[in-house]
Amino acid sequence: MTVSCTEKIFPETRFGGFHPVDGAMAFYLRVNALLKPTDAILDVGCGRGEYQDDPVALRRSLRIFRGKVQKVTGLDLDPDASQNPFLDEFRLLENPDAPWPIPDQSADLVVSDWTLEHVGNPDAFFGEVRRVLKTGGYFCARTTNAWGYVALASRIIPERHHVKILKNMQKKREERDIFPTLYACNNIPLLKRKLSQFGLDGVVLGFSGLPGYFQSSCALTRLAYLYERFMPPFLRHTLMVFARRK
Repeated sequence: MTVSCTEKIFPETRFGGFHPVDGAMAFYLRVNALLKPTDAILDVGCGRGEYQDDPVALRRSLRIFRGKVQKVTGLDLDPDASQNPFLDEFRLLENPDAPWPIPDQSADLVVSDWTLEHVGNPDAFFGEVRRVLKTGGYFCARTTNAWGYVALASRIIPERHHVKILKNMQKKREERDIFPTLYACNNIPLLKRKLSQFGLDGVVLGFSGLPGYFQSSCALTRLAYLYERFMPPFLRHTLMVFARRK
């Protein structure tokens, strides 16, 4: 039986399919802890729901909110996101800087997973987060750190090569799921300032995970993990945001 790089680093992965530094598990476990059956959830950058193919049942179930809350609304620039099977309603955003087609103070929780790195106007984005959130509502986001090694490499390598490189490093990722990265607010100090500026009280964390870009090379996977483990939080690849509207 072939042993994956992840299993070599974390043998316990064989029992359940996830490891101690699984970013999706850490993020969605905390999001689920905030959910109530009466909640209305807004998933910003909802995508097509590709996580339905996640072989790890527990991780997959944590990412699916439909059935746990009263309503799940998806918002995305991509019309194909309307195919997401885990939404009760889909809203198309035709312009990234336009007001969201979502009523004021209608969401109990806004979740944004791997979306902030594509945002070009942080003030417009966070202004909309505050507008649609109810008082006391939560904002939860996971994004790429502009000061992390992946984002630094992304900015060095010309944009025209990104699709080819990402397809080689992440074999299961489809070309239509690769979007330009802007990193307009993607570091801890900037995100903290935006939270404060728009009346959101919370934390921004640098998460030490196991990057998924190097799974074809165990040596690179180990090197990336060691880097993440020993770097200070502000230099780690992944940032997580958990905040509450004042």
